[in-house]
Amino acid sequence: MSTRLGPAAEIPPGEGRTYTVDGAMVAVFRLRDGSLRATTAVCPHRGGPLADGQIDGSVVLCPLHLNAFDLSTGCSLTGLPSLTVYPVGVDDDGHIVIHTEVPAA
Repeated sequence: MSTRLGPAAEIPPGEGRTYTVDGAMVAVFRLRDGSLRATTAVCPHRGGPLADGQIDGSVVLCPLHLNAFDLSTGCSLTGLPSLTVYPVGVDDDGHIVIHTEVPAA
């Protein structure tokens, strides 16, 4: 399932925003190169708001305890469970489109 969010231009490079998608909190990050990444919005450690974290290249640091996650894979770099990563892009009108459907096995 695809969901159209707000304009990609509303997220400055190097920052993230949280959106509610199908009842789940999803963080969308705009990297400094302009590309987008989307993950679950909550850190599995203590529920930190990942969209408020610092982005370094393609890694986000949770603002509460500095746990690090690779934004391309969702893998924790500090020993925590991985984040769910969602395919994300921009439509012809410049709006973020996120795909939350889990592929069948």
